[in-house]
Amino acid sequence: MSTPLSHRPKTAIIIPCLNEEEPIADVVREVLAQGIGEVIVVDNGSTDRTAARAAAAGARVVPAPMRGYGRACAAGLAAIAPGTEIVCFLDGDGSDVPAFIGSVIGPIARGEADFVMGSRLRGQREAGSMTPQQIAAGWLAGLLLRRTYGVQFTDMSPLRALRVETLRALGMAEMTYGWNLEMQMRAAAAGLRIREVPVDHRCRRGGESKVSGNLVAGAKAAWKITATFARLAWTLRRADAGAPLTSLSGGQ
Repeated sequence: MSTPLSHRPKTAIIIPCLNEEEPIADVVREVLAQGIGEVIVVDNGSTDRTAARAAAAGARVVPAPMRGYGRACAAGLAAIAPGTEIVCFLDGDGSDVPAFIGSVIGPIARGEADFVMGSRLRGQREAGSMTPQQIAAGWLAGLLLRRTYGVQFTDMSPLRALRVETLRALGMAEMTYGWNLEMQMRAAAAGLRIREVPVDHRCRRGGESKVSGNLVAGAKAAWKITATFARLAWTLRRADAGAPLTSLSGGQ
């Protein structure tokens, strides 16, 4: 169930991008069509016309020249306008479906959840839109999170949302591929109310995948995700981080 536009808190969409000049304009226009007031495209050192095309389509472009997915997401978060209540992330390659933004931010706007993530595995997927490696990585991460924290995840989808103050209080530190997994781990350790909603997923509309498109990059990302889980699980356990973070649970 989506929340009517007139009842939605002020929301910013952050789209980290690296060389996505082919799909980015259409992605921005699709997001704006959902009634979102602020779309931030973070240009993570592109060597093509990603920034120009995003700006022409109506996005506010934020430069983040030092590469790293987490760095781009953090730069977008730092750039959101004052008064923004909810932040939502999605990819700029056209594979995420902006029509599902309302389903992702709705439970947060209604005070039903603190962290919502779209599950591509529970939605409808175009043939070939996810590689077997991506599906296996989501399954493995879900298994580790379930056994460690007792939470249920089926995916590590980039389409996710939470309140701005909630995200800032999580203490995110991972600056590369581990950003999404770190967010899920910290949300679980904090005792936040977590919800997955089904979202559809498409084949990328242009550009080249930085992770799933080749075996070397995919292997590096898999290693980074594994190392991030082990390091953060140890850190959170030692620091008993659940105590200060549980104040975030309970919603707004």
